Amino acid sequence: MGRDLSDVRFLTVAEVADMMRVSTMTVYRMVHAGELPAIRFGRSFRIPESAVVTAIETPIADVG
Repeated sequence: MGRDLSDVRFLTVAEVADMMRVSTMTVYRMVHAGELPAIRFGRSFRIPESAVVTAIETPIADVG
C-alpha cells in the first residue's frame, strides 16, 4: 500500500546545495532535469534526503 512518510526527511533547495557544495541554481537545474526528485509546496521545492544521498554516492559517467 502506501509508504510511511514519517521516516522521510525533506530538505530545502538551499540545504541540498550546501550538502552537495553547489549553487542553488544547480539544484534547481537538477530538479527540472529530473535528476533529483522533488515535491513542490507552493512556490518552493522539497527534496527527499535519501535522493540527495543517492545522487552524491552515484559515480558520474566519464564523458568523452
